[in-house]
Amino acid sequence: MLTQAQEQIIAATAPVVAEHLNTITARFYPLMFERYPQVKSLFNQTHQKDGGQPRALAASILAYVGVRQNPQTARQIMETVVNKHVSLDIQPEHYPIVGECLLVAICEVLGDAVTAEVADAWGALYQELADLLIDLEAKRYQEFEQLPGGWRGTRRFRIAATHQESRVIRSFILEPEDGGPVADYSPGQYIGVKLNIDGVQASRHYSLSDVPNGRSYRLSIKREPHGVASRFFHDQLTVGDVIELLPPAGELTLKKGDEPLLLISGGIGQTPLLPIAKQALSQGRQVTYLHAAIDMDSRAFAKTIDELAAANPDQLTAVTVLEQGSQGDHQGRINEAVLAKYLAPNSRCYFVGPHGFMAAINQSLELLGVAETHRHFEHFGPAKALNAA
Repeated sequence: MLTQAQEQIIAATAPVVAEHLNTITARFYPLMFERYPQVKSLFNQTHQKDGGQPRALAASILAYVGVRQNPQTARQIMETVVNKHVSLDIQPEHYPIVGECLLVAICEVLGDAVTAEVADAWGALYQELADLLIDLEAKRYQEFEQLPGGWRGTRRFRIAATHQESRVIRSFILEPEDGGPVADYSPGQYIGVKLNIDGVQASRHYSLSDVPNGRSYRLSIKREPHGVASRFFHDQLTVGDVIELLPPAGELTLKKGDEPLLLISGGIGQTPLLPIAKQALSQGRQVTYLHAAIDMDSRAFAKTIDELAAANPDQLTAVTVLEQGSQGDHQGRINEAVLAKYLAPNSRCYFVGPHGFMAAINQSLELLGVAETHRHFEHFGPAKALNAA
């Protein structure tokens, strides 16, 4: 717990730290990788280069500073961080590394303004945040381990089958090497993957693209031209190869209720929404599945969606929007007019895709009167405000 003097220091210096926080976090990561290269594999370097990860860290720190006096709110607002950490197998021993390098970065950026007292106060604040995250993550690891088919740490899974879903998306069916059952998860969640790519360790997380079955997990991965991990999956991994998985995590799950659903995806954004659609249909809910793709060759899961629509003609409306070609239900992009056509009263709207796609969808839904509480989305990379440039 911070002393009263430290609380006063945090209150006085928080505006200055906030003003320079993007610079601080941009300095923090290179410093940490230089001092502790063993943690570099935990981070997607693409998100380092484009600044996404430093911005996400800065936003998390600012968010915590703003709500820390309300423990319940602080726990809720840190849930996204906890999910990402669980999918990366972050452990208590990682936190002192982050704390050390973060304080050094603060001192380097702010210079003489960081007195010993200021450094101690921010060190205490960081430790408070670290203790909260360690506690939340420990509970998540323990809960998952105790599930039927659960485990702690990593578990080896063998690629049992693959299926080409579109020109650039391939599914991988993963079964445990030990032959045991696998724990259930909530449709919409993702799972952490540890890879060894040409002798270099890498960590990623991918959406689980089907509903749980107790026997296997399915990942459906888009081949990105410059994606180190996605190219490894597409170009090198094949049936029989083994990878390591971490516990499932993620907040984009189906809310309880009977409201109709509008599921809106762009490209690979289908992967968390397809299992949510299946879950909702099994509950008897009305689902409109609105998917945008470049062309028909890029439209993944076409057969699956068509079969779901045929099996649930009174519940499921499947709509395809294509940028190119005339085979879709609409041509161009999903816009406010398209959304208005399929938006039912009191719909819960879930949307996933590239950042620009989600920002546009979010703005259109807001203009159409959809409350923030009924707009649900997920970033595949570091979180970023949808109204950010």
